[in-house]
Amino acid sequence: MPNQPNTVPPDNLSRRLTVARPDEDQSLPHIGLVGDTYTILVTGRDTEGKYTLIDMHVPPGGGPPPHRHDFEEMFTVLDGEVRVTFRGETTVARAGQTVNVPANAPHSFTNSAGTPSRLLCLCAPAGQDEFFTLVGQAVATRTEAPPPLSPDAQAAFIAKSRNLAPRFKTELLPPPGDD
Repeated sequence: MPNQPNTVPPDNLSRRLTVARPDEDQSLPHIGLVGDTYTILVTGRDTEGKYTLIDMHVPPGGGPPPHRHDFEEMFTVLDGEVRVTFRGETTVARAGQTVNVPANAPHSFTNSAGTPSRLLCLCAPAGQDEFFTLVGQAVATRTEAPPPLSPDAQAAFIAKSRNLAPRFKTELLPPPGDD
């Protein structure tokens, strides 16, 4: 890699091994967001900001609206399937498949199947974990759905998301056809 030192730096003894057990560890943040539940497995604090790893439980019909951001985002589908829209083109990613979304590209995904889907999401560099924590609602477990939002709470959520998105170099895009 260009501009990289030729030697491996010394071990940083202040960093600790991170082990995440999302079905057992109640200290992990489980975040309800847009009807999905995202469990933060590895935070940016754990990786000195290099990446974050998120376990996503996406019910039928779930998934984020169209958006784009300046970081790389990779999904591995563990269970189920999702319909991924990338730059206006749609593909289906099924269990065992991985999708990488390049930085700045418009995209979204939807669980169009009749059963929940589970994805691992890697974002590099980190930051998405903080955004989700700030805009989402805490839920008790990895698979607990967030409670439905009232119209006023939905409007407040949208306003908060739009307000915080630029801080996390994210742009929320209109749904197709609403341009």
